[in-house]
Amino acid sequence: MDRSGKSVIVTGAGSGMGRAVSKRFAERGKRVACVDVDADAAEETAVRIERDGGDSLAIEADVSRATDVETMVERTIEAFGRIDVLHNNAGIPQRATPVEDVSADEWDRILDVNLKSAFLGAKYALPHLRRSGGVILNTASTAAIRPRTGLSAYVASKGGMVALTKQLAYELAPDVRVNALCPVATDTPMLTGFAGGDLSVEGMQETIPLGRLAEPDDVAAAAIFLASDDAAMITGTALEVDGGRDI
Repeated sequence: MDRSGKSVIVTGAGSGMGRAVSKRFAERGKRVACVDVDADAAEETAVRIERDGGDSLAIEADVSRATDVETMVERTIEAFGRIDVLHNNAGIPQRATPVEDVSADEWDRILDVNLKSAFLGAKYALPHLRRSGGVILNTASTAAIRPRTGLSAYVASKGGMVALTKQLAYELAPDVRVNALCPVATDTPMLTGFAGGDLSVEGMQETIPLGRLAEPDDVAAAAIFLASDDAAMITGTALEVDGGRDI
């Protein structure tokens, strides 16, 4: 148990991977700011943490908006006094669609939520992360490495996340470590949002050599490792939590 009073921001904390990561950090003694565009979902994650004896804060925020992200950081500092880990995890899916049928508005929304949000998080949290010698974690995807059909905007957003991770790791060293997680198709409420055309959940699972979808706890375990002192020499890495999908 970490008794240092360290604190963590997790975006997209209201369900799936974000909820699993938030709970795992709390179990290790971190104070967790649970951020989600769905206020009730963020509150539910925070309540679960508190029931288990943890310390948490629920924050409603649209992480594609600069004002919301700035407020998210301010509220975390007001509550906890410091930020040690920023996990830019919030994201939205793209229903499998031929590129010529993707609207400009859909493209912009996916890029804003999945990529711009990580830039905004780093921008506003960085002064506090520098003071704590902190860590940024970004949730990318195996789609950044091995694309799937019909996901042009999503793949672009996650490929950009990997590139941004490497840029930030280079730019912020040695003060702040920055790494990305690249989960394969994960059993979360968001997964069915990708299905369409020739792409199905069953089809995604068939491409994973270990024979199953990832679970949120698989991703949470990897996040905890990358944020820990055990990963002190790791920065700029995109860790594939993929069951062999990217071989």
